[in-house]
Amino acid sequence: MTQAQTLARALNALAKSPQFNYSKARATARQDANVNWAATKGRNEDFNAEVDGCETFVMNDGSVCEWSSVAFSYTPKAK
Repeated sequence: MTQAQTLARALNALAKSPQFNYSKARATARQDANVNWAATKGRNEDFNAEVDGCETFVMNDGSVCEWSSVAFSYTPKAK
């Protein structure tokens, strides 16, 4: 879960920016080698930015960095 916590901290710092959007979140996540892109793509297969806000990222250790529209932040979750 450490991988998801690390990414959540980085994304939540970014989310405080007034120009924050899902594209910027994805660009930040792309810089993290611990993101499992195949699993992330599968998890977000029906992703719609207008409805979902931001994607959930699946980490190599199986944990997830999940977007919460209500809290407007990312939450790390164990596998």
